[in-house]
Amino acid sequence: MHRRPILAGLAAALSATGARAQAPPPAFDHTLRIVVPNAPGGTSDILARLIAPELSRAIGQNVVVENRAGAAGNIGADAVAKSPPDGHTLLLLDVGALAINPSLFPRLPFDLARDLAPVTMLIFAPYVLAVRNGLPVTDAASLAAFARANPRGLNVANSGVGALNHLTAVEVAAHLGLNAVQVPYRGGAPALTAVAAGETDLIVNGATATLPFVTNGSMRGIAVSGEARLPAVPNLPTFRELGWPMADAGTWQGVLVQGATPRPVVERLAAELRGVLAMPAVASRVADLGGERRTEGPEALRAFLARATEEYGRTVRTHGIRPE
Repeated sequence: MHRRPILAGLAAALSATGARAQAPPPAFDHTLRIVVPNAPGGTSDILARLIAPELSRAIGQNVVVENRAGAAGNIGADAVAKSPPDGHTLLLLDVGALAINPSLFPRLPFDLARDLAPVTMLIFAPYVLAVRNGLPVTDAASLAAFARANPRGLNVANSGVGALNHLTAVEVAAHLGLNAVQVPYRGGAPALTAVAAGETDLIVNGATATLPFVTNGSMRGIAVSGEARLPAVPNLPTFRELGWPMADAGTWQGVLVQGATPRPVVERLAAELRGVLAMPAVASRVADLGGERRTEGPEALRAFLARATEEYGRTVRTHGIRPE
């Protein structure tokens, strides 16, 4: 006698459940900003400008890149930390900076765990150690010999005090017994320009930005980090082959948003970025620049940050590195 109401109620419940299961993904209703906390021309900037048009097409909104350099990435990171928690403002950077800065700065204007939410890693690109063309160094052996014969040392360009390429250069120089004078710049691009112009002697920097300078003859490559030699420069040995430290260092480019951004928005961004990086033209360009796609999502990036914060913090403390 009560069968019809019961069946009607069950049908309504199943319909509601199905609607929830098939709920549309969160929508974006205005322009997205990708904040790059570095100068134009560096690895993060190159990657942001590569993916922005494809992300725009994927979500149906304009995507603009905004460079906000300074304070080892903290200025740009703080801007995103204080943005509306709606997923329309993205932070794209070498996430090694976020792992290093808690040990480098006594106080930060934001709390990494609370104010920034991981979306996904994008790529890993190994480092290239390169020297200016006028330096009488052609390979790792001659670099070590030059270090021994020139106690006055070499000027080493980096993208800022405490950046991972700075830490890597410090560790390699200590291993080689090289007296290295670290020269910080406001990002990888001006640091590369300085080496290409002969203003500084040596740089350790992401392959994505550095390989074009090496392959066009603007500077001389010596070695690369990472698990294997790079196809674009197969003559350059890896740090591991040479017995150098920081063999797995490199530029880990990732995306974060404001920490209170709803999880469905974070997950949609991660999915859209995964799709963009998988596009043949984008994937091919990343590979040409020595990069490896690493779009595992929010939890993988969160775990990386936890591990790296501990590891890089030890290096900062060991060498007494302090911000300017």
